Amino acid sequence: MAKKEVKTDLWVYDLLKDAGIKLDPQGCSIKEVNEALKTASKKGTGNVGFPEYVGVVKDFLIVIEDKSDISFHEKLDKTGAISSETKDVMEYAINGALFYGRHLIKNTSYEKIIAFGVSGNAKRHKITPIYVEDTEPYTKLEDVESFISFNEDNIDDYYRKNILHEDTSEKDLKTVLKDAADLHEDLRVYGSLGTREKPIVVSGILLALDEIERGNFEIKSLKGDKVKTDGQKIFDAIESKLLRDPIKPERKRDKIFAQFNIFKTSEILNTINPTLEKTPLRYFAEFLYKHIYKTIKLTTTSEDYLGRFYSEFMSYGGGDGQELGIILTPKHITDLFCDLAQLKKDDVVLDPCCGTAGFLVAAMHHMLKLTDDESEKRHIRQKQLHGIEIEDYMFTIAVTNMILRGDGKSNIESADFLAFNSGELQLKGATVGMINPPYSLAKKKKNSALYEICFIEHMLDSLTPNARAIAIVPQSSVTGKTKEEQAVKENILKHHTLEGVITLNPDTFYGVGVNPCITIFTAGVPHPKNKECKFIDFREDGFKVSPHIGLIDTGNALDKRQHLLEVWTGRMEAPTKFCVKSTIKATDEWLHAFYYFNDEIPTEADFDKTIADYLTFEFSMIAQGRKYLFEEEKDG
Repeated sequence: MAKKEVKTDLWVYDLLKDAGIKLDPQGCSIKEVNEALKTASKKGTGNVGFPEYVGVVKDFLIVIEDKSDISFHEKLDKTGAISSETKDVMEYAINGALFYGRHLIKNTSYEKIIAFGVSGNAKRHKITPIYVEDTEPYTKLEDVESFISFNEDNIDDYYRKNILHEDTSEKDLKTVLKDAADLHEDLRVYGSLGTREKPIVVSGILLALDEIERGNFEIKSLKGDKVKTDGQKIFDAIESKLLRDPIKPERKRDKIFAQFNIFKTSEILNTINPTLEKTPLRYFAEFLYKHIYKTIKLTTTSEDYLGRFYSEFMSYGGGDGQELGIILTPKHITDLFCDLAQLKKDDVVLDPCCGTAGFLVAAMHHMLKLTDDESEKRHIRQKQLHGIEIEDYMFTIAVTNMILRGDGKSNIESADFLAFNSGELQLKGATVGMINPPYSLAKKKKNSALYEICFIEHMLDSLTPNARAIAIVPQSSVTGKTKEEQAVKENILKHHTLEGVITLNPDTFYGVGVNPCITIFTAGVPHPKNKECKFIDFREDGFKVSPHIGLIDTGNALDKRQHLLEVWTGRMEAPTKFCVKSTIKATDEWLHAFYYFNDEIPTEADFDKTIADYLTFEFSMIAQGRKYLFEEEKDG
């Protein structure tokens, strides 16, 4: 390896290590691969030739060729294909990688090879994967920022999505959406249920279904009996479930029971429907057992299925909760919060506006993965997850969600978070705060206490010193346009530290019309004046809008998130177009766009493009009879 490329080689090694991939440098421990490389001379002499790294991940052969200078990343021939000329193969990263990939596909038994052309350094670089197979020339894939998508856990999924173009996540999402649409319509037609009643009925039936294993409930017992109605049987099963799980205080349990009284009081739900030939309650129980209950109980992911269904109910009902400021957080964002917080198994998490408990579900799953000790897992479920929710029906759904996820004791309270004394909340000992506050409640000056930034401030005041606090809010919340908001920002910096702000994909809350960002703070530590915060532009997050479905993973979301985390934690530098570091003032707009400056040196290609654009403009003006624009003025 050339001396000038040693730094690049070491940087690539670190990337592989971070992704959990072990490859051999300058050779291969696999005999048939090493034998093939003995005749892989780039000069065509038939002598030995080694790429920088080569090895196997599952049944994929991975080859990496790197160059220190990003201008030697790729050379194309006159047809636009990757040049196979000897000089180009020797000098350019992609060309060399493809050469080795083609040689190995012909001279080994491996049928799937991913060759990487890598150039540059940790701050400015290009990483281009190329899929090589015997029957096709090659497939150049979208550039990546890391190798996380190519480790043993992720490479099969990457292969299906990016090479075979089998978007399994989209199929799963289509199923969820179809089930939600069908159930929404059935709840309306057969149950005459309104927007708020639908998720309560769903939640109650799911709790009753959880009693099947204990012999306290059977779907086949729902026969439309007039003496003991189907609703009474479901209510009894709910009661049995909630009395067994120590939900305290008693008034909290009573509030949940009050929400579930609809099972006993609704005549239409308890009467056999002539079309269904059974009661609507039995029909709903059968549907939910098949489509939802098994998914919630069997899943090991942090997917908030109950929250997803609730969101779909609201949207199909003609509104998505925006009139109440309710915007449920997508799964990929709740998971990102856990990564940004770098959750530990002994953390105590508080979500003071918990909605359907999406953040708490994600936090619970992340923390449980960090220990194999059953007593520690029990402590996480029972003591380390706290939520507050002001809406009674949302509170009931959140408690149900946590119980169904195996939370032995739900620490979710039905209350107004802003009415709590922050000192009282500090007694919970929360070391991590996560919040998606209600949006746009402060539409008039008299309601300025309901600004999203006010919810953030109160959460910060409610956490233990040095706690990590993360919020997702509209970008307008951190620009501080009003005097009231600027005053809150000023006060936050007096008592807490802003670590940074991440600008998100504008379609994160698809269909809602909110441009969101994530703010990250350290609670209880006054902001140092000379502190440099990180402002990141993460609009390109690997998700796109699919018509009639919503936001889906393009196949690159994992790589994009890994790059974000590498930059956020300081393990990788990034150009200012992605991350700007800056000191701040309360009057600043805390966004990447406010601090961004272009510090990149123009390339030769940039220069050529500028000249071409100018010549095109000049020709267009002359063709329109405006040649005088380019003539020098003569002295009179």
